[in-house]
Amino acid sequence: MNEQDIVKLIPHRKSRLWRLIFSRTALVMLLLLLEVAMIVGFYHWFAGYFEWFALAQGLFSVGMVFYLFNCMMDATGKLTWLFLIMLAPVPATILLGFTQSNLGQRTVRKRTAEMIEETRDLLKQDEETFAKEELKRSGTDDLCRYLNRSGCFPIYEHTSVKYFPSGEEKFEAMLEELQKAEKFIYLEYFIIAEGLMWGSILKILKEKAAQGVDVRVMYDGMCEISTLTSDYADKLEELGIRCKPFSRLTPFISSHYNYRDHRKILVIDGKTAFTGGVNLADEYINHIERFGHWKDTAVMLKGEAAASFTLMFLQMWNMSEEVPEWKACTERSSAASDGFVMPFGDCPLDSDKVGENLYMDILNRARSYVHIMTPYLILDNELENALKFAAERGIDVKIILPGIPDKKSAFSLAKTHYRSLSEAGVKIYEYTPGFVHAKVFVCDDEKAVVGTINLDYRSLYHHFECAAYLYRTSCIPQIEEDFEETLKKCKEISIDTIGKEKIGYKVLGMLLKLVAPLM
Repeated sequence: MNEQDIVKLIPHRKSRLWRLIFSRTALVMLLLLLEVAMIVGFYHWFAGYFEWFALAQGLFSVGMVFYLFNCMMDATGKLTWLFLIMLAPVPATILLGFTQSNLGQRTVRKRTAEMIEETRDLLKQDEETFAKEELKRSGTDDLCRYLNRSGCFPIYEHTSVKYFPSGEEKFEAMLEELQKAEKFIYLEYFIIAEGLMWGSILKILKEKAAQGVDVRVMYDGMCEISTLTSDYADKLEELGIRCKPFSRLTPFISSHYNYRDHRKILVIDGKTAFTGGVNLADEYINHIERFGHWKDTAVMLKGEAAASFTLMFLQMWNMSEEVPEWKACTERSSAASDGFVMPFGDCPLDSDKVGENLYMDILNRARSYVHIMTPYLILDNELENALKFAAERGIDVKIILPGIPDKKSAFSLAKTHYRSLSEAGVKIYEYTPGFVHAKVFVCDDEKAVVGTINLDYRSLYHHFECAAYLYRTSCIPQIEEDFEETLKKCKEISIDTIGKEKIGYKVLGMLLKLVAPLM
């Protein structure tokens, strides 16, 4: 297959709707709607058949209130479910039972736990590194202990880190590093969309696969109803590229669809790894414009820490393998010490809110400032209180959000937090040139997190995520400098501007606040 054949994999935008109507995706969605209609119809039949239904419904509601008060759900989520049960007790209870039942995901949950347990000791923590006094003084050793409760996440010294303040710079570096691949290339991305970016990468992947390099690609299954065709994985296989979509849409109702693979990982030969907010689509490199200028960030790791991203990729890949193989994790390299690097992942199928807890740890230990870039701000009580508490004790807490949103619903919900945070001293800014998709925390010129974890319920509760925690690496001043440069292009939100906000955003935000944990 030549370069022209690769270009043919690019779907024409004009025919996407037509193909969608007659695709496997459309059939799946139709069957899902039929299942929902059957459930609703059964409910109405049941309600009309029994005269004592109202009494039973009332008792049922009381029982569900007791259940909610005693379950392990976060407080904000409990309030949302109480509101829904008050409005429609039986349908809301059925929906709650569905989300809590693990219907359709028990196998995945079990398999994920097996993968984590099987690899818990695969990457050994260097005890000399872990015992460094500076890690103990900063509490970073405690954070490492916490992260290793939910997986295998050593902290490394012999790793260099390069920060990219834009998707364009990351893209350029990716192409350069992909050309160096000799053994394997692993890509795991939430979104892959055909165009200049993916076409350029795919050309190299095809060439490397022909040379005998082990090339594997994973993308989230929702791409098959948005950016790729349902047979796209087969087309990549024809190019010699092994491919697995994560959690494809099927004609069966399952709570597993709520858990998406939001990670962005590229690993090359176990020596080089990339992560950050940048997906493989043209808006991320501003080749096409969506929501104004697209501001994003990423990091490249070279050295020992790349092995952790190899492991994270293989854990996802091997969930569908009868005989998991971890050989690629033995491919290790070293680089000159550049501070400390701790890659980590967050799994929605366990009880740990790893991303949220790590962000709160940074806020609670900060001495001078915490500067944040995030596309969304949909907070639970714990994280909102952590932000406010940091500001109230004198920490300079600043948050940069989009000026042009990609989703009006998410933007409206973000604005519901503005007044509470501003009154506590948190400074909020909106990026006027366009959309901020970066997920960055930088603190006190010595700590930073760059990865895929947004400040919203989906990232913190429902997605597979990943990031790199950096401590005293040489790129941290550059991250802070990038934040300050981005700040110059923002407008500051004040109590006055909050009061003058558009009524549409205010009303929509108030309504959506009731169901924010479900969004």
